[in-house]
Amino acid sequence: MRLILLGPPGAGKGTQATRLTEKYGIPQLSTGDMLRAAVKAGTPIGLKAKAVMDSGALVSDEIVVGIIADRIAEPDAKNGFILDGFPRTVKQAEELDALLASKGLDLDAAIELKVDAAKLVGRIVNRAAEAKAAGQPVRKDDDPDVFKTRLDAYFRDTAAVTPHYAAKGLLHDVDGMASIAEVSAGIDAILDGKG
Repeated sequence: MRLILLGPPGAGKGTQATRLTEKYGIPQLSTGDMLRAAVKAGTPIGLKAKAVMDSGALVSDEIVVGIIADRIAEPDAKNGFILDGFPRTVKQAEELDALLASKGLDLDAAIELKVDAAKLVGRIVNRAAEAKAAGQPVRKDDDPDVFKTRLDAYFRDTAAVTPHYAAKGLLHDVDGMASIAEVSAGIDAILDGKG
């Protein structure tokens, strides 16, 4: 099972990807998580990406596509993967298509979590407050101002990716503002029979 989860930051892609990794036994490939890990480890890519991520902007296609290409070649991704936060641009989607074609692989589905953008800022403020209350660090990109920058970037760049997958007959929509259980059920209904 090879899936892409689409939707703006804060839509719940990470929550659903975690559930799907358990269900299908395939890894979640979150470019955000991979980049944050590289930043924490102080790797060359991490250092290069840190300033860009801290400002809320998107890292270059070269960095992101390189990370994805390396990651899907690892043994745990042999039976599939869930891409969360990638592709972010039509160019990345086209590069992903070429990468998968070169390996003889196809996507099973691209699922977009449709959300009310105005309500997402409140969702992020709550997420940051919950992290603080639990004694966990608050992600830099959970700052409301940084989040708004990321949301603007999503609607400027990433929203154009959905027509790319619609044209391929791979795009499916789920109401991302529904409860977690309802979103999960919607995704399961789409994937039923695709495994």
